[in-house]
Amino acid sequence: MDDMTKAIKLIALDMDGTLLTPELEVSKRNKEAIQEALNQGIQVVLSTGRGFQGCYPYAKELNLQTFLITANGGEVWTVEKELLRQKLLANDIVEKLYAVTEEVGIRRWMISTEKVFYDDEFVNIQDYQWLKFGCASEDQEKLNEVKRRLAGFSGLELTNSLPTNIEINPEGVSKADALDFLCKRTGISMEEVMAVGDSLNDVKMIQEAAVGVAMGNAQEKIKEVADAITSSNMEDGVGKAIEKFALR
Repeated sequence: MDDMTKAIKLIALDMDGTLLTPELEVSKRNKEAIQEALNQGIQVVLSTGRGFQGCYPYAKELNLQTFLITANGGEVWTVEKELLRQKLLANDIVEKLYAVTEEVGIRRWMISTEKVFYDDEFVNIQDYQWLKFGCASEDQEKLNEVKRRLAGFSGLELTNSLPTNIEINPEGVSKADALDFLCKRTGISMEEVMAVGDSLNDVKMIQEAAVGVAMGNAQEKIKEVADAITSSNMEDGVGKAIEKFALR
């Protein structure tokens, strides 16, 4: 928390585990709080690990007017579908990451600029541009083995969106970095930003925002760095946080 006395001008919301219920819906209270924030001239930005296609329908549902941060900050869009910034993983790195997950025997997904590929779905890696690589397992030892192998790689940013996964972006790519980009573009300072999230890919934006809020269901590391803890994503945590810290 840098300064909780300034009026909030921008709210950055993670989606899965934060804005969305376990059924991947936006609750009535969350919708109403977001609409009131918009009515008060506060920008509301979805800041997600999802690709654009998985994010955009919610932006339309919520009548958002400005920006979307996708792929953990790998891309920044306007709601009019204008791409403002993009940071890609090198294709040879993606091939190596693919090989690691094959050798360890772990589920994976890969977000390209065009679509998301899952597990054994056929893809010629050289035919696409890549934003993010993810892998997941309930077996913590498999996740640890992937991390051990990735320790020899350079130029990567590792986070997660659940304790059971690893998400990989180019080094320096984060939701916080993308938020900083938007702040400079709009003339808003990070002292006027509120950020809400639940996972490791939210840590930096929660630390750097004036008001960093962890969900009640957040991983413990998120709660440790947050300024406040709200209710869970099953209990309108986002709506309650907006009402408490942003609405005037």
